[in-house]
Amino acid sequence: MHDFMRSAFDEHRVSVLTPRERDVMAYVAVGKPNKIIAAELGVSQRTVEAHRARIFQKMKVRNAVELAHRLLDPGGGCQPS
Repeated sequence: MHDFMRSAFDEHRVSVLTPRERDVMAYVAVGKPNKIIAAELGVSQRTVEAHRARIFQKMKVRNAVELAHRLLDPGGGCQPS
């Protein structure tokens, strides 16, 4: 898992993810496409899509951009005025 993500995790939400969901989340957070994630993890693209859907649901985000933002700024303290 990437170092920048370790210190910024919202531990409560991330703790409910399975180890495989955490693996997929690390790839999603850096912008890897499902096809690449599937190939690197040795699973089908559909399996990656299912993991992504559960990750988004558990992390309470709607897309990969929100996920990356949540991981980088879990407190949401940097809001533009």
